[in-house]
Amino acid sequence: MLASPLFGLWSNHRPRREPLAVSISILVAASVLYAYVHVPASHNKYYMLISRALVGFGSGNVAVVRSYVAGATSLSERTGAMANISAFQALGFILGPAFQACFTLIGEKGVTFQAIDLQVNMYTAPSLMGALLGIVNIILVFAIFREHRVDELGRQISNVNYENEEYAAEINSEESVDQVAVVSSNILFFVILFCFAIFETIATPLTMDMYAWTRSQAVLYNGIILAAIGFESMVVFIGVKILSKMTEERILLLGGLVIIWVGFFILLPWGTQFPKIQWTDIQNNTIYNSSYWLSNTADYSNHTVEPTGCPPVQSWCFYTPVIHLAQYLTSDILIGIGYPTCNVMSYTLYSKIIGPKPQGVYMGWLTAAGSIARTLGPIFVSQIYTHLGPRWTFGILCGIVAVSILHLSVIYKRLIAFSVRYGRV
Repeated sequence: MLASPLFGLWSNHRPRREPLAVSISILVAASVLYAYVHVPASHNKYYMLISRALVGFGSGNVAVVRSYVAGATSLSERTGAMANISAFQALGFILGPAFQACFTLIGEKGVTFQAIDLQVNMYTAPSLMGALLGIVNIILVFAIFREHRVDELGRQISNVNYENEEYAAEINSEESVDQVAVVSSNILFFVILFCFAIFETIATPLTMDMYAWTRSQAVLYNGIILAAIGFESMVVFIGVKILSKMTEERILLLGGLVIIWVGFFILLPWGTQFPKIQWTDIQNNTIYNSSYWLSNTADYSNHTVEPTGCPPVQSWCFYTPVIHLAQYLTSDILIGIGYPTCNVMSYTLYSKIIGPKPQGVYMGWLTAAGSIARTLGPIFVSQIYTHLGPRWTFGILCGIVAVSILHLSVIYKRLIAFSVRYGRV
């Protein structure tokens, strides 16, 4: 959230190779620090937090990447290029957990290199692989990456940071960009990322509460589901590239939001079947039918197995109907269609609204809006879901998405390309 606008500003005034190399170097340093967290004699958790904070800061280079793609493509190429970037990002989300699963074969002990105090085990191997990939990326940035900039018709621009003189007076004017459209795009992107952050955060506790899955089952099954959604997203990215040639990005964005709304609406609890209640800590509960619960928990009096089901501390477990597995899977499929569609369309429309003006800072704000959403999403889940249950959680989400659809309808005509707005294209 903090780094994206800074790296974006840097890329507006200097060659993009610089912020890319520095940000990736920060990621490499963070990964190495993670691998050595066990070495200090004390305060290890603080070194862990520093490592994670550096990872977050280094990841701010997403704004640089998106702004480069926006500046290096014409209007007709933009959607396809943004879809490609998003597809590879989705591929990374799929392959990352897969590599981590493979590294479990190394075991907890692994191999220790005494000379450099390095333990290579199932916990440190993923971070060391991240550091290695970062070094490879830095080499590629200097060896392969070339600055390239075109105008919205695809004509080469010699200066990669600033526009030709004949456009300078108009384009460098802050008023030339439709600020209402810019702010609206940031709001819509925030909602899209907020919904997805809640969706991926709530998966484990929801399935453990509704289907009495153990922690390991929830991690395994949801990992498989999220991997399947990742593959589904890649198919959607390909479909978006095809559909964008037949219809407008605004229509696809609106359609994606509608699909997300339907996905959350399906998750609303209904029926007369209720989730299984955990047996832990029910023995002293006198509010509900104690004899019934005690009779069902008698077999577990030794407390040697992991409690499964909806915990009684969540009072809504006793009166909220279960969300059926078919509902959950259907919702996963729909959100797996709606989210990637909205993601690509948001970046594409945003870049076109800004136009030929250097987009580093603008892309930084958009990325920051997404980061704020991913920060607030888990907080929302921990408060609303835990205390009020899925009915309130998904009901509020349906309301938020419905307001966003209404908002999009109101500013629909303003979400047009800069060049179209000024009659150049």
